[in-house]
Amino acid sequence: MVTHKMPQARPKPREAVFRAIADPTRRKILGLLRGGRRSVGDIARNFRSSRPAISRHLRLLRAAGLVVTRRQGTARICALNAKPLRAVDDWLRDYEAFWSESLRGLKRYIEEER
Repeated sequence: MVTHKMPQARPKPREAVFRAIADPTRRKILGLLRGGRRSVGDIARNFRSSRPAISRHLRLLRAAGLVVTRRQGTARICALNAKPLRAVDDWLRDYEAFWSESLRGLKRYIEEER
């Protein structure tokens, strides 16, 4: 008997990045990797979570393209790939004009009240 799995839709790259950074543990992992490459064990030591739990977080970060790994002996070394975060910057930039205008309005209001 042959069974066929239905192909699962992959999330769009931007959606994958937003999903990845939505979790505080994954954001902390990215923060650790900003300081340079680390082994999975080094990363896991910074959390109370189990190593398998951290590995799941790293898998999701790799799937979003935010972390790249390579083998070095028996260790897996992780490095940050910040390029996909440009999607977040692009998305936020759409709101920058709104914030700037709101801040200018607040400044005018405060200056008028003096």
